[in-house]
Amino acid sequence: MRIKTFFKISVLVTVAAMMMASSSFTSGSSLDKPDKIDPCGISNQTFEAGERITYKVYYNWNFVWIAAGEVIFEVADKGDHYHFSAIGRTFKSYDWFFKVRDYYDSYVDKLSMRPTLTERNVHEGKYTMYDRTKYDHTRAKAVSVKGKTKETADEQTVELHECTHDVLSSIYVMRNVEFQSLPEGSSLPMKVYLDRQVYSLDIIYRGVEEKRVKGVGKCNTLFFEPEVVIGNIFKDKDGMKVWVSNDKNRIPLLIESPVSVGSIKAVIRDYKGLKYPTSIEE
Repeated sequence: MRIKTFFKISVLVTVAAMMMASSSFTSGSSLDKPDKIDPCGISNQTFEAGERITYKVYYNWNFVWIAAGEVIFEVADKGDHYHFSAIGRTFKSYDWFFKVRDYYDSYVDKLSMRPTLTERNVHEGKYTMYDRTKYDHTRAKAVSVKGKTKETADEQTVELHECTHDVLSSIYVMRNVEFQSLPEGSSLPMKVYLDRQVYSLDIIYRGVEEKRVKGVGKCNTLFFEPEVVIGNIFKDKDGMKVWVSNDKNRIPLLIESPVSVGSIKAVIRDYKGLKYPTSIEE
């Protein structure tokens, strides 16, 4: 995989990894099995409007870690909806080589915490993509308007599964439940909509771990190993590791994953507007 390919996938991989990292479970749910967790029916008690978190994205190429770009997550209040946004971009020092400006927006109903609208604008070198998806959860359908540009996009209806989320809504929904009461090895099955498909993913909770995070120091974390989709990006379904702050905010601190060639790492760089005090300040 050439380094340009890394720039093309780094933003999406980081956003997806955040989703997997933040996955949790519904307290008091009726579960078929003690090691399977139901992600439906969660209300927000963890974040608030004004939260902003920035991650620095690195790529390991020939044993050298290259700081390639950043991803910024923000939360805004839109009346009966939350507006979640993620902006991924290469640093200006790399723009001459391969410029990335990716924008991901999700509008989520405050009561159900499910998305009603997702919009993506992707600009990666000469590649562009526009996708605007509206969700009808009552009918279990989504209508996607997608193409190289907004003007050339076509419409397609996609069948949804029960409790389907988009990538960004998954991050914030799953930050809302405590993990510590679950036994290690518990897993969360997730249904995630992306690019006119619904993916089934499993996230495995590995327990509490003290982890050193670059630029932060030693942190008390919750450790996860998400299962990923095998393809052009990932070598196999295992290998991604995610560490989340062990506090009421439950924000991802560090993500590490092998990819087809080399590996990637996303490290928290800055944060503000958290609802609760965070363990990473201790």
